[in-house]
Amino acid sequence: MNTRAIAAGALTAIIASGKTLDDALAAALVPLEDTRDRAFVQELVYGVLRWYWRLLPQLRSLLRRPLRDRDRELEMLLLVGLYQLQYLSTPAYAALSATVDACADLNKPWARPLINGILRNALRRSSKLDEIANESVTNWSAHPEWYVQMLQRDWPDQWQSMLAADNEYPPLTLRVNSRRNSRERYLTLLAAAGIDAQKSTYAEHGIRLGTPMAVESLPEFECGSVSVQDEAAQLAAPLLAIPPAARVLDACAAPGGKTAHLLETHDNSLRVVAVERSADRTALLTATLRRLQLHAVVHTADVAEVNDWWNGEPFDRVLLDPPCSASGVIRRHPDIKIHRRAQDIPNLVKQQSRLLNSLWPLLKPGGKLIYGTCSVLRAENDGVVAKFVNEGDGIKVNNIAADWGTATDYGRQIVTGEEHMDGFYYASLTKE
Repeated sequence: MNTRAIAAGALTAIIASGKTLDDALAAALVPLEDTRDRAFVQELVYGVLRWYWRLLPQLRSLLRRPLRDRDRELEMLLLVGLYQLQYLSTPAYAALSATVDACADLNKPWARPLINGILRNALRRSSKLDEIANESVTNWSAHPEWYVQMLQRDWPDQWQSMLAADNEYPPLTLRVNSRRNSRERYLTLLAAAGIDAQKSTYAEHGIRLGTPMAVESLPEFECGSVSVQDEAAQLAAPLLAIPPAARVLDACAAPGGKTAHLLETHDNSLRVVAVERSADRTALLTATLRRLQLHAVVHTADVAEVNDWWNGEPFDRVLLDPPCSASGVIRRHPDIKIHRRAQDIPNLVKQQSRLLNSLWPLLKPGGKLIYGTCSVLRAENDGVVAKFVNEGDGIKVNNIAADWGTATDYGRQIVTGEEHMDGFYYASLTKE
């Protein structure tokens, strides 16, 4: 089947039907066996989503009238064509021909002249399309207007570089399982396999690859020597400063990277309880622990409904990574630009506050809670923590002494792209 048609189908599922990038792409790749075809479809889908808010106004300028709703796949195919012509090294004639041929696989052979004419017009009007790309902040940054405005308000000196970082290809960062391996040994394995890699800047067990690759191709991946985890996420476990034989809660724990990191860096006296609301995501968490040969008590539950899963024994440490806008990982999940709405943020803030208030009573006196998000929006970060601290009693805000990120009033923020990391926020609180 034509790879452009497959990409257009996946984009229709994401943009028109609201499916996630991960789910839509997984389904789309099923019929493809050739790894090059799979990689090309992935490049097309990610690329169109990454530049959607720039490509869409360009496409509209090329249409005499809007396409019908039932022809959304053709709109997606045209976006695929524009992406190839502007961002890929594929010769224009080849990209145009293959994109036109995709009409047959979409069961719309009648559209061949339409697609051909619009894309040829795009080639002729390339300078005009460049002008459109720079007409507004939304166009040149390829982000929705509401999000641009939030970043301008929250980060007046950094918003432009943060938007640019969202559109870059993210690195593949690994976390070495220190129970089974050392970072030095694994770097040697990678070098022997001809894989370019270097130590991460801040994370003790992190390795950053020069070029992303299929995880199944990594040495000793299946036997649990290494996992994929961004360096910013690897900073959570050390912040907990876990004492011997501690009892730790990992709330909202799937897919299990932080749970596993806690267990990898401590002996078997550590007792970890991991709670995840989604059954499907709990399955991912369980699979992660199984591959790494680690053990935690796992519950599928709304962690805020403590009576549904808690046995009454308090925790020495709590790691809370609540649902958030995921604005710090847009470069990895560009469908966030499509699916997220401004009105989602107040609802997420309410959910984050609910979780924080529900879990605080489970912490022992003297215990520590780390609140972390993959968001760069102040409302979800300092805003949530400030409200919690100001309305509560016996809550100490700990200074996070670190050489990564930027100190905020209540925590520490990593902005997207800083030392190749995802955007992350951490706050450290102690119960007095």
